[in-house]
Amino acid sequence: MPTVQKKTKSKTTKKRKKKLVIVESPSKAKTIEKYLGSTYKVMASLGHIRDLPKSTMGIDMENNYEPHYISIRGKGDIIKQLRKEAKKASKVYLAADPDREGEAIAWHLSYLLGLNPEDNNRVVFNEITKDAVKNAFKHPRSINMDLVDAQQARRVLDRLVGYSISPLLWSKIKKGLSAGRVQSIALNLIIKREQEIRNFKPEEYWTIDAKFKSGQQQFAASYLGIDSKKKPLKNNDDVQNILQRIDSKKPFVIKKVDKKERQRFPALPFTTSTMQQAANNILKFRTQKTMMVAQQLYEGINLGKGGSVGLITYMRTDSTRVSNIAVHETSQFIHEKYGSEYAAVKPRKGKLAEGAQDAHEAIRPSSTMRTPESIKEYLNKDQFKLYSLIWSRFVASQMTPAVFDTMTVDLEQNQVTYRARGSKMKFLGFMLVYKEAKHKDNTLPDLQVNKTVKLVSNQPDQHFTLPPARYTEAALIKTLEENGVGRPSTYAPTLGTIQKRYYVKMAARKFEPTELGEIVNSMMEKCFPDILNVDFTANLEDQLDEIEEGKQKWIEVIDQFYQPFAKEVTSAEDKMAKVKIKDEPAGINCDICGAPLVIKLGRFGKFYACSRFPDCHNTKPIIKKIGVTCPKCHKGEVVERKSKKNRVFYGCSRYPDCDFVSWDKPVGRTCPKCQHYLVEKKGKNSKKIKCSNCDYVEVQD
Repeated sequence: MPTVQKKTKSKTTKKRKKKLVIVESPSKAKTIEKYLGSTYKVMASLGHIRDLPKSTMGIDMENNYEPHYISIRGKGDIIKQLRKEAKKASKVYLAADPDREGEAIAWHLSYLLGLNPEDNNRVVFNEITKDAVKNAFKHPRSINMDLVDAQQARRVLDRLVGYSISPLLWSKIKKGLSAGRVQSIALNLIIKREQEIRNFKPEEYWTIDAKFKSGQQQFAASYLGIDSKKKPLKNNDDVQNILQRIDSKKPFVIKKVDKKERQRFPALPFTTSTMQQAANNILKFRTQKTMMVAQQLYEGINLGKGGSVGLITYMRTDSTRVSNIAVHETSQFIHEKYGSEYAAVKPRKGKLAEGAQDAHEAIRPSSTMRTPESIKEYLNKDQFKLYSLIWSRFVASQMTPAVFDTMTVDLEQNQVTYRARGSKMKFLGFMLVYKEAKHKDNTLPDLQVNKTVKLVSNQPDQHFTLPPARYTEAALIKTLEENGVGRPSTYAPTLGTIQKRYYVKMAARKFEPTELGEIVNSMMEKCFPDILNVDFTANLEDQLDEIEEGKQKWIEVIDQFYQPFAKEVTSAEDKMAKVKIKDEPAGINCDICGAPLVIKLGRFGKFYACSRFPDCHNTKPIIKKIGVTCPKCHKGEVVERKSKKNRVFYGCSRYPDCDFVSWDKPVGRTCPKCQHYLVEKKGKNSKKIKCSNCDYVEVQD
């Protein structure tokens, strides 16, 4: 009987389809893929992939302000790759950032990839840690169209304002100008402050600082007034009247001694704006730099064997809320590291500002146990500085207050009252961690009522009131936030735009308006007062928040704004006078054709140009000499120049023959130790002359 051969099926293993996750950045993709494992593929869209066109308004005013979105130029290959991977995937997740903009990116991705926005494919997490990411993927949701509509409304509003007003500025002033809702208010605030400074009239006032002696110990006190009531000294006659009352041979009697225990509470954890302000004030970081470094810390840093870890929670937030898990972990850390007396039983809770969103926590370290020093080797200098600031601020916010013993003493002779103030640290509290909260002890002797002390010296000083200071980036952000103008994500690009347009420039880390900025602001004040009205713009921000909460329809909000605005634009076309920015004579001749050079105002500031333009195209930068011979070639002069980012640096006038450059200003002397050139370094209250090569330093007041 013939044998029947059985057919055996070959063992074939079907390749399992992977789940596709789409985020914005490659570094974020790398961190998340490590957490999710081999069954997931994580790709980056590199930010937005669809937007309004640059060449046209892109909004159909006749059809409910329908936006006309197009794929962003240069993103074709990325879109093609994402579509290819989406077709192969068993499931597609959209894991863009957890805010309005991130929700809009997810919505645009779902459109281009043919996904249903109602499917549960949207994943959000406030921190990029293993537990947070894995937990988020257990609870995917559908795309939140209220968030998308709020972002869409902002984009449409900004486009309507920018693309309606900018062409007017081009035709009436010069090409390349722009206007926007938040940037126009920021510029207006800077110019109003400049006008206050120009119109300021200083007023004279005097102070009298004295030294007193009790036993062998001296202490300082200052003139207060008459009979313990303040009486200011307006001029020298007032001072002489006081001095004539005082008998230098007689003692002063202690009339009042007030001893108190004072507490200083820690600041709340960072929001976006308070982080930007602190980084600007303490670390001297520009706002855009702060956000760039914070983004790196959020998306993930490679910690060696531990791999990439998101070090901080999401950095765009205006909430000071903290999760219970983070509170408990930090409390445990403080107990173990510093002792129970430093751990707050009930940490302070901030009141949410009007209009603020509470979708995210405050900015905090993803793990308090990950101290700055423990990961210093994995961070660059800027990352370490910002992480240390965020970590110490957050840990301090969970600690007990600092305690001081304070003492206020009133001293009197012939009804003339001087006041001495003293304080002494009793308990460090949160200041043990947050070093930026400084205190210097000022201890007074043990003074008692009715005892006498001896006057040692009296020093009258004349002063004049000072004008208000120009805005720093920190101060301007604080003012915008207090007025409800803009939101956390808008401050950095707003400040960047007004500088790129040369409406303002930075002088000693403060905003100074340019002539061009003042011309644009004047036009805006005359023709578009609502755009510059702080209350009007803040109300618009509130309406955007209400769209996010589902309380308003975005089309209705846009229509309420656009109908009166369109009339203003039509009126402005007739009302706005053409401004000719006159060229200034330069006082020197063109080195090509011999015609006089003039000073023109361009997009990046003033420059020399030939008066025969367009017949002669010769242009030259305006160079400021500092009176120092080049320390490298010893032939040219050191001149002040500006980088593409408008930052001042110093170089040789013989460039490119001599390539000497320095960020710090050379002073024209050599170091007595190593003979390299010395440079000037300016601090807040002093300046240093230091060597460009070694550790030699001269401190000057």
